[in-house]
Amino acid sequence: MASLLIKEVLLVNEGRTCECDVLIRNGRIQQLASNINATKSDQVIAGNGRYLLPGMIDDQVHFREPGLTHKGDIATESAAAVAGGITSFMDMPNVVPKTTSRELLAERYALAEGRA
Repeated sequence: MASLLIKEVLLVNEGRTCECDVLIRNGRIQQLASNINATKSDQVIAGNGRYLLPGMIDDQVHFREPGLTHKGDIATESAAAVAGGITSFMDMPNVVPKTTSRELLAERYALAEGRA
């Protein structure tokens, strides 16, 4: 996998902001530092002082599955979330039947497996 170097960004993480470069290798952040030198194999993106944020959390989604899939379902709604930069979500229990027990929660996890 190619390396990606994002230069001169304002990185926001855990309530702090730092001016830095971000080096990503094999899909993982390898280094955060000022003035990282690019190699020939690095794809370089000029951040130009823009903000760089981690994936966002949506703490109130309504995926409507099971029971209300005419309004939306896990596959379509989670794809929409990812398209908007959401990497984690908390699905509300307003489905049929309502998710009010660990057993029903386990069923919802199984329903989402491989689809979300």
